[in-house]
Amino acid sequence: MIKERMKSLQEFGKTLPHAKVYYREDWDCIYFDLLGKQFGLMSKEATDKSFITLKGNPETNEILRETYDDIIPGYYANKKHWNSIYLKTSEITNKEMYQMIQTSYDLVWKNLPAKIRKEHQEKS
Repeated sequence: MIKERMKSLQEFGKTLPHAKVYYREDWDCIYFDLLGKQFGLMSKEATDKSFITLKGNPETNEILRETYDDIIPGYYANKKHWNSIYLKTSEITNKEMYQMIQTSYDLVWKNLPAKIRKEHQEKS
């Protein structure tokens, strides 16, 4: 189940405009990349400890952590802005994870310089 979920999350990430999802050797993880900026990190192997780390709104991040046992402050990330979600979870559906990936992507997109956003919107 974890392996299938990991594949599904990567496939979803690749559907987002200008996004790349790949194994990043220097970090030894699956890297979700938007024009050179990180919008997610995921364990490279499927185990009970595998997780995905995604950016979120700080207030929403707190609520998610209080609501779900399988969401913790971002592993090796700014705890205010990033959450890690255990992929073994049965509390959170793939669809909900897709929405979290989308949110992370949107937050990173909004923080890109206006010139870069404009340049890439025209290419879309």
